[in-house]
Amino acid sequence: MPPEQAGARGFLPSLVKDPKHGHLPILLLALTVVTGLVDAVSILRLGRVFVANMTGNVVFVGFAAAGAPGFSLVASLVALAGFLLGATGGGRLIRRDLGRARLLAVATFVEFVLVSAALGIAASTHFPAPLATISSMAGLLALAMGLQNATARHLAVPDLTTTVLTMALTGVAADSRVRSDHPRGRRVALVLAMFAGALVGALLVIHVHVVAALGIAAGLLLLVATIAVRTT
Repeated sequence: MPPEQAGARGFLPSLVKDPKHGHLPILLLALTVVTGLVDAVSILRLGRVFVANMTGNVVFVGFAAAGAPGFSLVASLVALAGFLLGATGGGRLIRRDLGRARLLAVATFVEFVLVSAALGIAASTHFPAPLATISSMAGLLALAMGLQNATARHLAVPDLTTTVLTMALTGVAADSRVRSDHPRGRRVALVLAMFAGALVGALLVIHVHVVAALGIAAGLLLLVATIAVRTT
């Protein structure tokens, strides 16, 4: 069998039960869906703020500082600070040396609490919301995403950062073929997971309510935490 076909056929099983990383790949893809859901909420209802993608958020801070309409400087700065604080907390959690599965379980449970708190605020809010409400939600969601990003970085499953697609897309385009040791399919799966989260999140925010999008995100986080606990 050609190497390309062997790599492609081994891709799906490696997502569910990777020989080196166990169940981590599929769980990190679920967290990537969460990222899409959460950023759909923040972009569409929290004043064009990224809470997971800090590259985009820093650009938005620049736009807001220049006085571009439709961007909230305060909410963007709160999101940036929240993300850094969440990443700092993730670093402290990592230093406790819990083991990979237990680390993911604890981190995603804390994320679940933070996203649920933002959901609680959204449930009692009419959008467009006051700046204080927007900033509070952005801060909570950015805390969760900073923690998630630090955890995924430490777990170091190749191509599964859960929040950043630039290098994944570069790899998809630059690699000449699928290889079983470093499959292009994993990168494509990351992009599709983010797209799916953003699509579902946007549909729910536009046609249902912010609570629906955050509810699915919270449910996925709880599911990931539960599965991670059972694999420890």
